[in-house]
Amino acid sequence: MTYADVGGLRIWYEEHGTGKPLVLLHGGYGSTETFAPVRQALAARRRLIAVDLRGHGRTGGLDRPLRYESMADDVAGLLRHLGLPRADVLGYSLGGGVALRTAIQHPALVRRLVLVSTPFRRQGWYPETLAAMSAHDERAAERMRGTPPYERYARVAPRPQDWPLLWARSGDLLRRDYDWSAEVAALPMPVLLVFADADEIPVG
Repeated sequence: MTYADVGGLRIWYEEHGTGKPLVLLHGGYGSTETFAPVRQALAARRRLIAVDLRGHGRTGGLDRPLRYESMADDVAGLLRHLGLPRADVLGYSLGGGVALRTAIQHPALVRRLVLVSTPFRRQGWYPETLAAMSAHDERAAERMRGTPPYERYARVAPRPQDWPLLWARSGDLLRRDYDWSAEVAALPMPVLLVFADADEIPVG
């Protein structure tokens, strides 16, 4: 459990287990703790590298906008910092978008890709989910104070006072349109898609 200096950003990551490397990327407002319930089972067979994405958990970087593309470069930089020529990458929700962009932008680094609750275009979310995402701002951050995500952020973030800024940056990201259909069609690695019965993404 330590920091890596990647392109001027101090990225927090944790390693557990041994075996083929598997990178874990959490969802919005989360951190490496997101994977705590499944960590032991996964670490029994894999070398886990759980990452706090830019602006989340113990990683700073809110001095600039959050973008899937730049966070993907962060992940690729971390893999190179660790001397890993290839790794499997699993991302959930926001982390899934980052994982997908990592595979698109740095395909040689991604052996296999697992996307959990992640669409490849913004219109892949249910309309009501898009409406909720569009409302992420500083006022929403204030309403979320006292919740488990806030308590975790306040406990581990390098600048806990940036909680409203995280929501502002996230809202700006989530309101941006994107469609990666053509790039997804060209992915060279195997991709596993994981969705729940009551997910925020229609699968039928």
